[in-house]
Amino acid sequence: MAREGQRGGDRQREEKDSEFVDRLVHINRVAKVVKGGKRFGFAALVVVGDQKGRVGFGHGKAREVPEAIRKATEAAKRGLIRVPLREGRTLHHDVNGRHGAGRVVMRAAPAGTGIIAGGPMRAVFETLGVHDVVAKSQGSSNPYNMVRATFDGLKREDSPRSVAARRNLKVSVLQSRRQGVDAEASDS
Repeated sequence: MAREGQRGGDRQREEKDSEFVDRLVHINRVAKVVKGGKRFGFAALVVVGDQKGRVGFGHGKAREVPEAIRKATEAAKRGLIRVPLREGRTLHHDVNGRHGAGRVVMRAAPAGTGIIAGGPMRAVFETLGVHDVVAKSQGSSNPYNMVRATFDGLKREDSPRSVAARRNLKVSVLQSRRQGVDAEASDS
């Protein structure tokens, strides 16, 4: 498992033994000053997903980069969440997320839009399997806060099926109301 030369470039690796794709979002080198000089360690932030609606992130720390990445990947696989996607390509509705000083806005987009999002958010959407989304990061640009804020917003994402079940309605009734709202918006 030679991963030393992966600090630049795409930073994406397909695993042969599982269906998950992982993206290295950020590596931080930290120094501890000891009697003989400095002792370096590395912290890695990794996002893991199956590109079908499941995604997770993890943080790992170690003295060597590959070991930090491995720990972060394992932590990410332990904390996977499922996100409902519309037509398997975009979000069902617009959503905001926040964590600390990091705030993100994510909007559903029509087919062909692509992923319009900055670094850490882009990694989350690519591993999640979203093909069309418009996202904006407001506030902190710290990758840890941005990823956590993105996950906060994705946890709030609801599918029409779950909303209909919660409100004791049929999905078709909700969808018909939605088309009525869309038609009114286009008339005005």
